[in-house]
Amino acid sequence: MQNNSNISDGNTYHRSFFLDEKLFEYILGHTSQPDETQKSLIETTSRLGRVSAMQVAQDQGVFLYMIVAAIRPEFAVEIGTFTGYSSLAIAKALPPNGKLLCCDVSEEWTSVASDYWKKAGVAEKIDLVIAPAKETLANLPDDKKIDFAFIDADKGGYKEYYEQIVPRLSDHGLIAIDNVLWSGRVVDPKISDEDTVSIRNFNDHVYQDDRVSSVMLSVGDGLTLVKRTN
Repeated sequence: MQNNSNISDGNTYHRSFFLDEKLFEYILGHTSQPDETQKSLIETTSRLGRVSAMQVAQDQGVFLYMIVAAIRPEFAVEIGTFTGYSSLAIAKALPPNGKLLCCDVSEEWTSVASDYWKKAGVAEKIDLVIAPAKETLANLPDDKKIDFAFIDADKGGYKEYYEQIVPRLSDHGLIAIDNVLWSGRVVDPKISDEDTVSIRNFNDHVYQDDRVSSVMLSVGDGLTLVKRTN
């Protein structure tokens, strides 16, 4: 989730800030479309005002679905759920024995998510814990392996969440981290607010981490994929 809102129309957020409008619409027009439940969630969230910009973009939802469908995780974790669009995409792609742990601190926003999980028929696959994510992760059994994780929460907490997840990654596990380009602020030396600095430092930390291999993708507001290599 992010703080800025780049709106391409009433219901779609132009998260790929570096693309012109026509190219962005072309990409969406050649990407699998959300189902009726997902469309309804997009519309419901859009009515929340500026805070609705925290919802992942439509193309990111499809990307998450495809990654999870390929990995087929038994246990997935989401840090930052908001109204549930990303968790819905992840849960829809889980195998029959798969479970998703959602970590968030807002009962208000996640109540919307819970309603849509039920509408989509995936509620039984999701465990929601309302508490600081670092506590929820710390309370997992020591031998609990994570097959997929999506980090999209407070930017100052990214490094701590990452450090709690990396040691738990399974051999085929992946971490996806959102907002790593931060609407281009990461390359603007004139910008030094706390969130921007946190994202810059986090990106450097991942790149320098010899335990993993990583790729930063220009999807949405920037998405980094991480796989543990040792």
